[in-house]
Amino acid sequence: MMAIGNRRCVFLTGAELLIDLLLEQGATTVFGYPGGAVLPIYDALYDCPSLRHILVRHEQAAVHAADGFARVTGKPGIALVTSGPGATNAITGIATAYMDSVPLIVLTGQVSTHLIGLDSFQEVDIYGMTMPITKHNFMVMDAAELPRIIKSAFHLATTGRPGPVLIDLPKNIMQGPAPSRNEPVELSAVPQLKGYKPDTVIPEETLQHVFEKLAQAKRPVLLTGGGCMSEVASGQLLTLAGQANIPVASTFMGLGAFPTGHPLHLGMVGMHGTVAANNAIQQADVLLCLGVRFSDRVSGNPKAFSPHSYKIQVDLDESELNKNVPVNVAVHGSVQDVFSHLLAGGLTGSWEEWNKQVQSFSRRIPALSTKGEGLLQPQEVIRMIHAQSSGEAVVATDVGQHQIWTAHHYPFTRPRSFLSSGGLGTMGFGLPAAIGAASAGIGRPVVCISGDGSIQMNIQELMTAVDYDLDLKIVILKNGYLGMVRQWQQLFHDKRYSSVKISSPDFAALARTFGARGYYARTRSEAESIIREAWAQPGVAVLEFDVTEEMNVYPMIPPGGDASQTIEHE
Repeated sequence: MMAIGNRRCVFLTGAELLIDLLLEQGATTVFGYPGGAVLPIYDALYDCPSLRHILVRHEQAAVHAADGFARVTGKPGIALVTSGPGATNAITGIATAYMDSVPLIVLTGQVSTHLIGLDSFQEVDIYGMTMPITKHNFMVMDAAELPRIIKSAFHLATTGRPGPVLIDLPKNIMQGPAPSRNEPVELSAVPQLKGYKPDTVIPEETLQHVFEKLAQAKRPVLLTGGGCMSEVASGQLLTLAGQANIPVASTFMGLGAFPTGHPLHLGMVGMHGTVAANNAIQQADVLLCLGVRFSDRVSGNPKAFSPHSYKIQVDLDESELNKNVPVNVAVHGSVQDVFSHLLAGGLTGSWEEWNKQVQSFSRRIPALSTKGEGLLQPQEVIRMIHAQSSGEAVVATDVGQHQIWTAHHYPFTRPRSFLSSGGLGTMGFGLPAAIGAASAGIGRPVVCISGDGSIQMNIQELMTAVDYDLDLKIVILKNGYLGMVRQWQQLFHDKRYSSVKISSPDFAALARTFGARGYYARTRSEAESIIREAWAQPGVAVLEFDVTEEMNVYPMIPPGGDASQTIEHE
């Protein structure tokens, strides 16, 4: 027996204890796929309606779905996979979450302890394999350790810089006896983990120095990243920018933390950033970087990145400070503490001339091309989706041209609205991440925007979405190419198009075989019609748009280049 609802029972197995511990940590949903090593856990789930299990069709999708759940809720997502290939299939999802700082608890089955190290059936050292892509790993060798391990895992995943934590669960530990346990774990008690100190207090003199440098600046810019994505930090950012009248630029991972349509927002920075955002960064004299790690897609040539500015970098992860771009002041701590200090001090400055100059910078994103005139274009489809959803949707994307078009043409007004694989660039992320978001009960429409290449990587998850009757709209921009790879081959490899032409099924017809509604459009009028029809009723709908081939994403800075080399259009 085990805990069901509020009723406390006697635990017979380690698996039953595990389930109860997950419930104590507030878990509501697990995304998983069963197998031999985790049968005891699935047997325990059979008696636990309090913990919803969503059966995906591939373990990679289980982790991406847990990732999507975590990104929209801010709570840790939970994935459960079996040993061997189940665990190795999860690695891409774990790496995706690690690169983008997403809190996950990944439960992997393992062969029984006496079989470990013998090359047993479906045995891999997933503990060792994933050490570089997790915050921490545990292997449970004694059921008595489960309360400490589960509590520590949730604490690690959600504090400091969030990230995935893996727990390896040998089968005999799960099916063996559980220790007697009379009381639940005290959630208020913080685990004492040697060497782990996520709560860093920023010295008052450092906060004051940041304040003074901004107040004295002539050309200040706030650069916001994924570290500003919490509702609290996002609200503080909006208040500060309005109070101080400082222009704001966002990294790709920071989109939504500040309303993209706000007059002070310059757009996204980096390789595909707006001219306005990149120029402002290059001309700034004080650059306050908040929750930004300066990936190569943001900084380009790090030696040429914002060369005239006094750079202040604020980050929860000390290892990111001064790692990619040298800064003048490295602040180890929370962006919320910095915002609080700046707001309390009533930060203002004389930046009228700077703001006039910044407003003169081009924010133009090429919308419609004369190439293929009369044909449906991907940018206008995204704008139609935005209009239909009134800008309220949570949008998950895959990776490629459609991803950048979405970043530019779907204005995001609040945090946790844009779900995309930024650091790892994982094709196949979009659909399962959207499933995770739609499973979270957030009360907002969920849309997956993908390309004909990316969607085919995890298209089997359409069955998952249909099985659980999710309200999910899947937009496929079909151009017959692996579009971003083709664009690079066009621009940097003399149009030597090698292995980028891709064939596709009839996606609308395929959707119907899964039990979803399927739609197809190739003109603007057809697109408007099917969007209205698809949104008229809840449920899973796949919308296939036959769009212009060989259209490029602009602006674009060549790899390793700087803002002076921006290609604005063809």
